[in-house]
Amino acid sequence: MLYLSWDCQHAEKHLAQEGKDVGGLPRTVMAHSHEPLSKTPVIKFKGQDFNSLRDHCLSRGLLFEDEVFPADVSSVGWQLLSGKDPYSLRWKRPKELLMGRSEPHFILEGASRFDIQQGETGDCWFLAALGSLTQNPQHLQKILMNQSFSHQYAGIFCFRFWQCGQWVEVVVDDRLPVLNNQYLFVHPFRNNQEFWPCLLEKAYAKFHGSYLRLHYGYLPDALVDLTGGVVTSIDLHSSPSDLVKVVKTAARAESLITCATPAGPTGMASEMDNGLVSQHAYTVTGAEQIQYGRGWEDLIRLWNPWGNTEWRGRWRDGSLEWQETHDPRKSQLYENKDDGEFWMSCQDFQENFSCLYVCNQFPVDLDRGNVPRERWSQVMFKDRVVPGNTTEGPQRNTQYTFSVPESMEGNNVIVSINIMPQNLKEKDDKFPLNFQVFKVRQPFQRFEDRLPSTFFSQFRNAENGRVTKTKCNLTKRFTLTLGTYVAVVSAGREAIEFLLRIFLKTPVTDRNLSNNFNLRTLKESLPETGSQQSIFYKYAQQALNIDATQLQSLLNQEFLKGPPGDMFSLDECRSIVALMDLKVNGQLDQEEFSRLWSRLVCCQGVFQNIQRNAGVFLSSDLWKAICNTDFLVGVSVSSELLDLMALRYSDSAGRVSFPSLVCFLIRLEAMAKTFQHLTKDGKGLYLTEMEWMNLVMYN
Repeated sequence: MLYLSWDCQHAEKHLAQEGKDVGGLPRTVMAHSHEPLSKTPVIKFKGQDFNSLRDHCLSRGLLFEDEVFPADVSSVGWQLLSGKDPYSLRWKRPKELLMGRSEPHFILEGASRFDIQQGETGDCWFLAALGSLTQNPQHLQKILMNQSFSHQYAGIFCFRFWQCGQWVEVVVDDRLPVLNNQYLFVHPFRNNQEFWPCLLEKAYAKFHGSYLRLHYGYLPDALVDLTGGVVTSIDLHSSPSDLVKVVKTAARAESLITCATPAGPTGMASEMDNGLVSQHAYTVTGAEQIQYGRGWEDLIRLWNPWGNTEWRGRWRDGSLEWQETHDPRKSQLYENKDDGEFWMSCQDFQENFSCLYVCNQFPVDLDRGNVPRERWSQVMFKDRVVPGNTTEGPQRNTQYTFSVPESMEGNNVIVSINIMPQNLKEKDDKFPLNFQVFKVRQPFQRFEDRLPSTFFSQFRNAENGRVTKTKCNLTKRFTLTLGTYVAVVSAGREAIEFLLRIFLKTPVTDRNLSNNFNLRTLKESLPETGSQQSIFYKYAQQALNIDATQLQSLLNQEFLKGPPGDMFSLDECRSIVALMDLKVNGQLDQEEFSRLWSRLVCCQGVFQNIQRNAGVFLSSDLWKAICNTDFLVGVSVSSELLDLMALRYSDSAGRVSFPSLVCFLIRLEAMAKTFQHLTKDGKGLYLTEMEWMNLVMYN
């Protein structure tokens, strides 16, 4: 597996991390399906509480100065200042850096990958993952939270990272390292005055121990830290032929998608003649099939965290291929900008890149179309393993049993082990745990005692599947038959705390789906007719926009089958258009439709996973639907509002149709975002009569 190697020889020690600072899940099994991120435990890194520290500074008129991550060379790392004058290092706040020319902003007009430009540390592995996260605002908000340089500003900011089943809240001050008045690390792209990437990078450096500890790392580690998800790695040298379908399927599931180039002769990141950078991480931002000549060309779009170094081959910015294509989407897909983003053919992509990484909360079947006919459950164990003589059998408390309910084609069991970077020694560059799965050959009751090696000889070691191994994460994929299995974890040289997650796939049968609100699964992503864009053009025809009438036909034909009474009504489609219509013109363009499509796919998954016997979705499950809807992370409602929504969106028998569920979830998101946009203090709103009427009568 290709990875971006961690520079261990030049790394400084991690900050010590006591068990009391980062608490853990109990050492017991926790089985659940699609646990919402909003319910994941949140702890304070080094015991620092953001609200208490900010209030203390505000009450005394002070700006926060972080003693845990001090403004000195130790927080940077001497090796990163090699060849420079370390005594010229200064730490300045954004207002000082702008020197009164303008006011700094935390986020201005939404967070974007184009807000990021990599500095002198080799943390492209983190920035590429972050660039992908910006395409999923609801997940990014979990990391950034609501912060600013104006409301209750005290020079202190707070960010969250996922580690071993919990969110860790990291506090930093806003003093940034500069040399000769130049940014040393991530800086706002072309001085756009948005500082969220700089401050987030600083928090991640603090979490790892220093900026130096971010100098070279593993893409999967950053993806997991930013989402708490599980990573699927695809070897591009033996990848499926339809990469466009793979990327689109992953994007529809709101996955983070990144990739990496192999190392060059020097073993360091360096620009090549074709414009790509060796041993470098990129964000995958799109994939399309473009009309070219008399046929079609598969393209993929990438973004370079350097911000200004782009591919110079076929389909580059300003290329002959873009000039010659007559694809009607050209103006929407292509811009000739020096912003680090570029298109290239999938053939060139596979020849120049080595691995594609896809991260989601639950595994995504990238070869099975838009909505897989499977569901995933998850079992978690939080534990600590100590080294020992493994020839006598695995250690106590490192054996975990699980059952596979039935055999399935493809990978049906995925095992992920996560450890915290603070538990690793300075020079460790390999994953420190060993892991095996055995199938139980005889009846048993419980594995409570340490078992001798002869006991395991009666088991057959499960066939090893694909393995993704980094410094802090290990993922194995298995195809296992019906039966009971035991997972065995053993340590190498040091005692290690870890989180073991076992994802189990079960099929969703036609019997589960048959009901009065029967759904048609999304069509296969065929190259010319099955993609999201092709469906858009099929119903938009020549106007390049979809109105409520066209949307009604699209939804009922692409999503539903069943009696007319359970289909999308014209009034429901008018409501959906109004909620997703950012340009307020009564229609959806391709970008607005893409946002709607991702939400429809999410709603379909929620409906299928929560429906009761015979496929009936009950109004009593609306709360569960909110918790399991990705684009509603952080949104909460009162029990009184839930009761009103049950009256509004269910029938007399308390059943909720799929169209009604879609309208409810999308409206809830829109209204929650509208409040956050309009509120000044987070507690209430003041609207003029006309603003109120425009809001309630159209949206």
